[in-house]
Amino acid sequence: MATVTKVRVASDRVKLFTLEVPTGGNFKAGQHYDVRLTAPDGYQAQRSYSLASSPGDTNLIEIAIELIDDGEVSSYFHDSVEPGEMIEVRGPIGGHFTWEPSHTKSSIFVAGGSGIAPIISMLRHRFTVKNNAPALLLFSVRTEDDILYREELERMSDNDPSLHVVTTITRGTSKDWIGNTRRIDQGMIDSALVNTGVKPESAYVCGGSGFVESIADILLDTGLDFNQIHIERFGP
Repeated sequence: MATVTKVRVASDRVKLFTLEVPTGGNFKAGQHYDVRLTAPDGYQAQRSYSLASSPGDTNLIEIAIELIDDGEVSSYFHDSVEPGEMIEVRGPIGGHFTWEPSHTKSSIFVAGGSGIAPIISMLRHRFTVKNNAPALLLFSVRTEDDILYREELERMSDNDPSLHVVTTITRGTSKDWIGNTRRIDQGMIDSALVNTGVKPESAYVCGGSGFVESIADILLDTGLDFNQIHIERFGP
């Protein structure tokens, strides 16, 4: 069981939940936890959520939960969960989509929406251990409000010349937005690689199924091998 210690609003549709769990920071960046809810009549619903926090010596973990229309678990968390509540969890789980400090290869990270969660865990860990292997993050969101961890990502890139962050918005933008306003495609990836000078030897892609499949195909065309591309997807 885990105890909810903090709830924060990250955007109109995403809340960040800090949980105190026995295993705490004993996980690898990129892993996830299963969260199970049990109704009084015994009905159960379970979902998997990637860890957004960085591994470390702490009993606290962070998960980002996006409100899904008619989503049983996400609706409950957004509408009812408050600090002090006990939640049934199981983890950490997963091994194919992980990053460790010993990873010294240049990397490209690509996230769609809340798919930034496991990738921010990797980047947080990378920043903490001062891993300076060249890295490029391409982050696609619908609107400016959906840019999760915006200020933290800006701080990371400002203080680490080996990390390059490119954010793109696919729908509404404000008059002050001066960044990209397009979907991530072959041209955008090629341009980002040229502009940053990053020559990726590995890739981490997380987002909806269609997004992940599209990006994986593009990365194969850039010259990466299938076994160099690590993917994590959610949704149908």
